[in-house]
Amino acid sequence: MSTQTHLNSKISNIEVFRLPPRWLFVRVETDGGLVGWGEATLEGHTEAIEGALCAIRETFLGWDGDRIQDIWQHAYRSRFYRGGPVLMSALSGLDIALWDIKGKKLGVPIWQLLGGKIRDRVKVYGWIGGDSPQAVVEGASLRKEQGFTAVKMNGTGALDWIDSPTQLSDAVARVRDVRALGLDVGVDFHGRVHKGMAKQLAKLLEPLQPMFIEEPLLPTQPEEIADLSRMISTPIALGERLYTRSDFRPYLERRAIDIAQPDMHYNKGADLFTYVVDPSVFAVKEGYVNAPEGPGLGIEINEALVRETAAQYATEKPWRNLVWYGDDGSLREW
Repeated sequence: MSTQTHLNSKISNIEVFRLPPRWLFVRVETDGGLVGWGEATLEGHTEAIEGALCAIRETFLGWDGDRIQDIWQHAYRSRFYRGGPVLMSALSGLDIALWDIKGKKLGVPIWQLLGGKIRDRVKVYGWIGGDSPQAVVEGASLRKEQGFTAVKMNGTGALDWIDSPTQLSDAVARVRDVRALGLDVGVDFHGRVHKGMAKQLAKLLEPLQPMFIEEPLLPTQPEEIADLSRMISTPIALGERLYTRSDFRPYLERRAIDIAQPDMHYNKGADLFTYVVDPSVFAVKEGYVNAPEGPGLGIEINEALVRETAAQYATEKPWRNLVWYGDDGSLREW
C-alpha cells in the first residue's frame, strides 16, 4: 500500500452506532473533516458485525479514503478467509461511507461517480408484513395512500417440510385481498417453504399474477430453484442472502432467477428515516422515488440524534429474530 495520501483524505476515525430496533450505522471521518455514513446491519448478528468493524478500524485508520477499491480489495482479499454475511456487511458499511465522502468531496451524487443516471426515478414497493389477514389489508391500504403502487408481503408462516395443503389457503387469500385493492404484490417465501410445499404454493399463486415470488427456497439451492422456475411463469427474485457477485453466478447460469436483489445495504422500513434530517428526499409519488440530487448519498444524517439514541440503546440486548418450532418440536425456518 502506498503511504502517500491525497490532501485531507486520510481516514482519521471510524465509529459504529447501534440503533433500535436493529440497525448498525458506520460513520467515517477524514482528516479534512469530511464525514460519510454507511450501514452495516445484519439482523440477529449485531455483535459479530461490531467485532468485524473493530478489525476494519484497526486496519484502515490512516489510509487514503479516496482509494475505495484498494481498501475494498484489501478488506476482502488480504486474509485467508473471505466473504460471508459478517465480513461483507461490515465492509459494506465502510464502503458506502467512503463513497458518501467522495461524493461530498467532489460535490456530486454517487450516481454521478458511477457513470451518471440511467433513470430519473426508481419504482419502489412498501413492506406490509403478511401474517394476519386484517393487518395485510390495512397495511396495503395505508401504502396505497402513501403513494405506493406495489407492496411486498410474507407468503406464509412456519410450515413443515411436507404439510397439509390447507395451510396454503390463507396465503392465497391474503394475496387475493391485496390484489383486489389494485396493487401489485411481491410475495416473500423467506426461505421458509421447502420444495414440496413451495411447488404447490407457487402454482396456487400463479393465477393471481404476483409481481414476483422471493426466496421460494433457501438460497443454497440453485438447482432446485431452477427446477421451480421452469414450472411457473411468475418471476423469481432472490439475493438478500448472497454477498458477492460470484454468489449470483450459479443462479444466472441456470437461468433460475428473473430479479437479482443485492442489498447495498439493508433498508427495511420507515423507522430508518428517523435519522435522516429531510426524509422528503425519499417521498413516494405514483409508486416512484426520485434519484437523490445532493452530494454523496444525497441525504443528511441527524448525527446528534444518532449519538443520543445509540447511547441510550448501548446497554440493551440487540435484536434477535424469532425461533419457530413445529408441533413435533423440530426447528422450522424463520
